[in-house]
Amino acid sequence: MDSREAIFETFDPSGVGAAGALFGLPFTTENAQLVLIPVPWEVTVSYSSGAADGPMATKNASSQLDLYIDDIPDAWKLGIAMLPISFEWRRESDRLRETAARHIRWLEAGEPAAAAKELQGIPREVNEDSVSLNEWVKSQAKKELAGGKMVGVLGGDHSTPLGLIDALTEQYADFGILQIDAHADLRDSYEGFQYSHASIMYNALKFASVSKLVQVGIRDYAETEAAMVEASAGRIVTYLDRNLKERMFEGESWKNLCQEMVATLPSHVYISFDIDGLDPKLCPHTGTPVAGGFEFEEAMYLLKTLVRSGRKIIGFDLCEVAPGDEGAWDGNVGARVLYRLANLMAVSQQKLSFR
Repeated sequence: MDSREAIFETFDPSGVGAAGALFGLPFTTENAQLVLIPVPWEVTVSYSSGAADGPMATKNASSQLDLYIDDIPDAWKLGIAMLPISFEWRRESDRLRETAARHIRWLEAGEPAAAAKELQGIPREVNEDSVSLNEWVKSQAKKELAGGKMVGVLGGDHSTPLGLIDALTEQYADFGILQIDAHADLRDSYEGFQYSHASIMYNALKFASVSKLVQVGIRDYAETEAAMVEASAGRIVTYLDRNLKERMFEGESWKNLCQEMVATLPSHVYISFDIDGLDPKLCPHTGTPVAGGFEFEEAMYLLKTLVRSGRKIIGFDLCEVAPGDEGAWDGNVGARVLYRLANLMAVSQQKLSFR
């Protein structure tokens, strides 16, 4: 294994990247400072599938990125590496996905009594397997965190980062979550699945260490979710996409809005980035696209405002990248979001610096 110093001396960031490596970077999980946990899982998706292919699509597209970032000139030197994609979990996801889909179709058909007995055990099976997945993600995260690494999750559907969030609660007694998303994800056991992609923030808020949830860009949510926000006594702050756009139309600057949103967060922040928080033209194959959303640089400006505020990013996830049949565009956008998330986290932890 080459040392970091040797890599700095021999690798040309403007040349041909390392074959088959994330971003073409010649780092391993041993000498990288940031390690990604890929989670190819999408058991409870209730609209379009494909998120389980997100880690591979993002990795494949990542080699097309130029590594230079003008405001973080040494970004590539951070060292980013990804653990191997678990094909065992992918196979289990595929198996359970069809099982869960049968249950969802039964619900959509009005829960006909004739099939009730046959299907009644499906939620329990899915929930038990989801617990095993969460425990696996947590164990992977704890191992890397114990080694001094920064850690992120690359999903998979949005249920996948719960294990990382759980691991971070053992290191931080108080932190907030900044959620960029089209959906509130505050449903309790959606469609009978406790660890549904639509329940990730409901589940994350069960951890006492999560003192604040700031949701940004939300544009599709249920009445029960709105009621949960209202009843949270300020623990959940939701910025609807429509309201943000109206305020901008009426003359408020994105800079001031970003500063307002960041000011609601504590000093330690976890970022949960569902790709469908972006305008669907940037992620057309994501599982549950919704009209509206952010331009790429709007979202990056928000994250940069967070880092410039002095807050520390303690972890992140990028989820719901679904490549579709062709895959190049969604994976390309996902890889660019991922690279910026990684490097902004590093700046917040003083491992890299802004120009």
